[in-house]
Amino acid sequence: MMRFCLCFWLLIGSFANAQDNFNENILTLDEYLAYVKNYHPIAKIADFEISSAQAYLLKSRGAFDPKVEVDWNTKEFKNTEYYDVLNSTFKIPTWFGIEVQGGFEKNQGEFLNPQNSVPDDGLYNAGVSVPIGQGLFINQRMADLKQAKIMQDLNQAQRDLRLNQLLYDAVIAYLDWYLANREVELFRNFSEKAEVRFQGIKESALAGDIPTIDTLEAGIIVQNRNLSLEKANLKLIKSRLKLSNFLWFENNIPLQLNENINPEDLQPNSIDNVLGTNLLQLDDFVLENHPKIVALDNKIEQMEVDRRLKAEMLKPQLDLKYNFINEQVNEFQSFNTNDFKAGLYFKLPLFLRKERGELKLAKIKLQEAELDYDYESFQLQNKIEASRSEIESYLVQLETYESIVKDYEQLLKAEERKFSFGESSVFLINSREVKLIDARLNEIGVYETLLKSKAKLFNVLVNEVDVEND
Repeated sequence: MMRFCLCFWLLIGSFANAQDNFNENILTLDEYLAYVKNYHPIAKIADFEISSAQAYLLKSRGAFDPKVEVDWNTKEFKNTEYYDVLNSTFKIPTWFGIEVQGGFEKNQGEFLNPQNSVPDDGLYNAGVSVPIGQGLFINQRMADLKQAKIMQDLNQAQRDLRLNQLLYDAVIAYLDWYLANREVELFRNFSEKAEVRFQGIKESALAGDIPTIDTLEAGIIVQNRNLSLEKANLKLIKSRLKLSNFLWFENNIPLQLNENINPEDLQPNSIDNVLGTNLLQLDDFVLENHPKIVALDNKIEQMEVDRRLKAEMLKPQLDLKYNFINEQVNEFQSFNTNDFKAGLYFKLPLFLRKERGELKLAKIKLQEAELDYDYESFQLQNKIEASRSEIESYLVQLETYESIVKDYEQLLKAEERKFSFGESSVFLINSREVKLIDARLNEIGVYETLLKSKAKLFNVLVNEVDVEND
């Protein structure tokens, strides 16, 4: 499949709201998530949840479609018409198990069964079939339709959960790419600084101002910084490739992230605006509206319908049929009550072991679903509180590390000033610099955990990411 450079779609600028501050070298988080949500194959698959629920609802409503039935049988042997039997019926199922029907039958033949004898022009009938026992309040087609309607909300919740997991994975990939860029920038700056220092020390050693051995130590520092930079570059390449897995365009075309494209400079508040993870918003969070809770609640409703259906099966099956009959269809308004066809069907298993077993299983499944609902509600609430505590703690840690970095920067500058006066050494400068690098890496690490904690909170809350469609 043809792969496209990300520069191409950045240049065409699909998002109108980004045109004013458009920068072809920057891929913002909200633009990135917009492409994931609109074009990623898994996002499209998630939308199939809605389509499948609609198809199931259509299928369930089909059980209430009117039906036309025609049954025709004939036999002729040795020029004798034994029988010619035609029986056509039009049936209309209704909600409460009652079936309205009308029909026409015309039968003839030398050896026709007497019970099938009708007038020469045929016989019309109209009537109803009514379940008095089993199936009066709920039957299989009623249960299927109720469950199909519930499935509309259930599949919507499942679709939201599936899409949210995709967006969460995409956010993590973006954060890895962003943090890898920060590490490369960090080591590039220190590598360039070490190279400048090495050249200065080399010139001073050639002039005889400092010992030659200092050039060896300065050269080792340059090599170490370049090695760290190379490792950071490898990490950046891997994160860029991982990010490309989430970038797709129309017609299922994958996009390749160009190395000249950079992430936006993320701040805790800016990621809150995209992911909806401002801690103040947690006060307005309604647990019952969470897609996972909605899905479990809908499953309970479906199982309750199934339990009612299984309980209905304990009743005896008692169906009554009544059809009044007439020779002319236009004479039904003055039909004779003495002309009719009626019937009764009764069925009752003596021990009901199958029915009682199915009802017991339905009750067990319902109890399991209710316990799962309570457990997930409690667990979800704890996850939200844990995420809140994590974010608050990492904000404090980040502030502390930023202060530590500033202090180490001051120490390094002071050591470099002393070195320029001949009162320090390359070893001490390297020692200060190593501690500053470690402090900066720790700061980046805490920043990473802070941003990913916000992404985790986004995943827990299953927030909606609003994007503009093309």
